[in-house]
Amino acid sequence: MGWLTSALFLGWSLGANDAANIFGTAVASRMVRFRTAAIITTIFVILGGVIVGPLGVERIGKLGAIDSISGAFTAALAAALTVMWMTRLNLPVSTTQAIVGSALSWSYFAGKSVAWAKLIPIVIAWVASPLLCAVASIVLYYLIAFILKHVKTHMLVLDAYLRYGLIAVGSYGAWALGGNNMGNVVGVFNGSGIFNDTVILGIPFSEARLLSVLGALGISVGVITYSYGVMITVGGDLVKLDSMTAFIAIASEALVLDIFGYLGIPVSSSQALVGAVLGVGLIRGGNTIKLKVLGRIVLGWIATPVIAAVVCLVALYVVKNVFEQEVVKEYGIAPKVSLQTSR
Repeated sequence: MGWLTSALFLGWSLGANDAANIFGTAVASRMVRFRTAAIITTIFVILGGVIVGPLGVERIGKLGAIDSISGAFTAALAAALTVMWMTRLNLPVSTTQAIVGSALSWSYFAGKSVAWAKLIPIVIAWVASPLLCAVASIVLYYLIAFILKHVKTHMLVLDAYLRYGLIAVGSYGAWALGGNNMGNVVGVFNGSGIFNDTVILGIPFSEARLLSVLGALGISVGVITYSYGVMITVGGDLVKLDSMTAFIAIASEALVLDIFGYLGIPVSSSQALVGAVLGVGLIRGGNTIKLKVLGRIVLGWIATPVIAAVVCLVALYVVKNVFEQEVVKEYGIAPKVSLQTSR
């Protein structure tokens, strides 16, 4: 069970960072209080994680399965440290990028080939998703503007509708966050035998579902304790949003993520939301976009998988050679990596 501490740590880091993708714009625009957003996110993350999450946990390993518990622990720990560091900088990053960087690093350490056919579409999607979200937010903005022009609504009534709309879209987004990220948080442990299938109160719980419960709890704690800073960066520091544009940004993000979900390609909710926020900023005039903040965010995107890979490689050295743990059960044909020097 001690090996799962890195999964809990990664779940905490993900919750602290990715809650901004769900309610960041609503909190920054003061349409929804942070406490309300945190409670709603926690409830729906747990529901989505426990009900839908096991599907993602069982599908993890597209880039090559990690074949030892200590190796999985090390990969998850490296990703968690990377996401936590980015969160301390108040930067929205992708946990998917971090875990991919760790997985690739483990593959290199183990001397195993990279499944490029599966990696390349994921990398392309990382670039395409924010661009599509920007386009979607622009289209949705003009669509809503057209409707409001022909349907007279009192501003107080409109604000009430928008507040409920933000809560509804945020709840759905939290469900998706929990359902889609369990693989990132605990997927590397699935099949390790760390849990046995069991029945609790007459309900069957597979290893994947038990892992999902653990991951969902870790994410929830991260949301409650440490997500406020990134929410403000995404929802307020990059582009100042009002209630209408906040709703448009979240709705655009949800739409694009849903499309990629049907295509079976994992994308970053952080990158998607930033793209949507930028689309809104372009409509209101490019001078509303804070380029310095945008530059920091993009730099964080580029650095995340690289940092995670380097941290994972160093951690694998240490765990294998210092703590003498079996981080790889079966090596590939590439030269083995070791800290030991020849004499």
